[in-house]
Amino acid sequence: MNKRKTGQKYEDLAASYLEGRGFLLLERNFKCRQGEVDIIGIHENCLVFVEVKYRKNVLAGGPEEAVSIGKQLKICMTSDYYRFLNPVQINRQVRYDVVGICGKDIIWYKNAFSYLRKSVYASW
Repeated sequence: MNKRKTGQKYEDLAASYLEGRGFLLLERNFKCRQGEVDIIGIHENCLVFVEVKYRKNVLAGGPEEAVSIGKQLKICMTSDYYRFLNPVQINRQVRYDVVGICGKDIIWYKNAFSYLRKSVYASW
């Protein structure tokens, strides 16, 4: 199975897991020039942007560790654009979550990271 099919399989699993816990799914694989967000939805009245990461095992680190500062920044910039395109959501509190899948274990990290602005990391 190629990387894209593997990713899709685990994003499907994560979406089902979230929906089973009261998450209202709005979009999957939202892409724009700034980046991509795997899952966007509403949970506990927050607009939530979710990154899904899978690892077969923890030998190379947990899946959540793969969400680098650079990836977080791209997710935040993408979320800004999504909110620009969807002004009905503009007044909702925003949250950034990570769903880590390791083997058969699924862990949902709510509020996994805070909003980042590009200007903070302009020196990269």
